[in-house]
Amino acid sequence: MVLLFALSLAAGAAIDRTPAQARDVVARYYAALDRGAYRTAYALWDRGGQASGQRYADFVRGFARTARTRVVAGVPQGPEGAAGSSYITVPVRVYAMLKNGAGQRFVGTYTLRRVNDVPGATASQRSWHLVSAKLHQIG
Repeated sequence: MVLLFALSLAAGAAIDRTPAQARDVVARYYAALDRGAYRTAYALWDRGGQASGQRYADFVRGFARTARTRVVAGVPQGPEGAAGSSYITVPVRVYAMLKNGAGQRFVGTYTLRRVNDVPGATASQRSWHLVSAKLHQIG
């Protein structure tokens, strides 16, 4: 998979706080999907994957026909605050190749959330996590 921008975080790095780091979370998500690292991808969703709206087994099944993925993430919009959290929206173009050789293209957005720096919040809670996706297939 070719990422069109550099990932700024390594494993075990500092807390994701900036808009660029939110975009990096989207890139890490697609890199994990491309490697077949579904547990890693699922964990990038808020609440330990629950925000994906799927159980882990269903999440994995959803990618059974996918051979490769690539994402082009745009400039993050936001962040906006609400009830102790910050939200940011990342526009994306997604390219997928199915195992049968067919290509798919999607456009849309991912919304990410992080808990603000409040006492008692864990490092994980203070980092960006996916909370929703609005993607639609094009041509």
